Amino acid sequence: MFDDERLMRENAALVALLNTVDRKRDSWSSIAETVERNGSALKVLEHEIDPVGHPLYDDEDPDDFENGEPALFGEDVVPVERERAEALTSAFDDALMEVASWRERGLRFVSVLDGCYPNRLRQVVDMPPFLFAEGSMVQDELGVSVVGSRKADAESVRFAQETASMLVSSGFAVIAGLAAGIDTAAHVRALEEKGRTVAFIGTGITKRYPKENAALQDRIGHEGLVLSQFWPDQGPTKYTFPMRNASMSGYGVATVVVQASEHSGTRIQARQAQQHGRPVILRDTVVDGTEWGRKLASRPGVCVASTVDDVKARLHDLLGMGRALEESVDMLLSAGASRPNDQ
Repeated sequence: MFDDERLMRENAALVALLNTVDRKRDSWSSIAETVERNGSALKVLEHEIDPVGHPLYDDEDPDDFENGEPALFGEDVVPVERERAEALTSAFDDALMEVASWRERGLRFVSVLDGCYPNRLRQVVDMPPFLFAEGSMVQDELGVSVVGSRKADAESVRFAQETASMLVSSGFAVIAGLAAGIDTAAHVRALEEKGRTVAFIGTGITKRYPKENAALQDRIGHEGLVLSQFWPDQGPTKYTFPMRNASMSGYGVATVVVQASEHSGTRIQARQAQQHGRPVILRDTVVDGTEWGRKLASRPGVCVASTVDDVKARLHDLLGMGRALEESVDMLLSAGASRPNDQ
């Protein structure tokens, strides 16, 4: 990867691209994908400023630009205006100072160009361009999300606690969103069991939300890991929590839905986990009590559990199937690579 000074410049280039994104043609996740694919945010930024002088790909023909710039993530040619180039240059200068200030504040910025960026998040459709992290990061972490209602009933809280205990004893990290109710129950039990817990938050890393979980967030930052995909001082919005849920579902190897209503935000995470190819385990009360739960239960990779023992068995079965599939694919690829050329 990059040395420390180069990584700071790369991170600044990424921040500049994100701060000047043209949302009519690009998005944060598409920028993340292009930067990762090219292995350099500086290269992408230079291309944005001067597409003729800094082509992204070897087969680009300067004549195709006609003094214009291809959209980063499409085929249409969009004219480059002088103001755009100046804005990008200015944004990079500002970003250099911003990245330096984060470091001075003790904030850890982990971009897609950083070797510490979680590998599983690189596999999801809406890959976050960066994470702010408090605590110890573990590459290829085996974690399971335990999620559910903020206004959880006593039986669901008990189910979440016992599920967290089972996960810790089985060697899994307990992942949740630091919300009231099910999330809090899972985090606290994991800490009580001396296990590892990871909190994905729906605000910036400097915020404490909800306020009643401020001490819990600080404790997780010291004993586990707190992750945020937003600018440090971002407050809570109706958009940040669904985005958080999507990333949380991609970070873990599976998601357990303990309690949810018909219109609960938890259903978003369950669906996204299934779309990411991550196993989903729905508690039977979720299936019985919601239309979306009944529909989701019939999809591949989704199971129903009545007890914590059921959750453990379903995890064993689903993750075992996933590993077997990966091994089969590896064997097929190896066989294809070793097969003599027929020609």
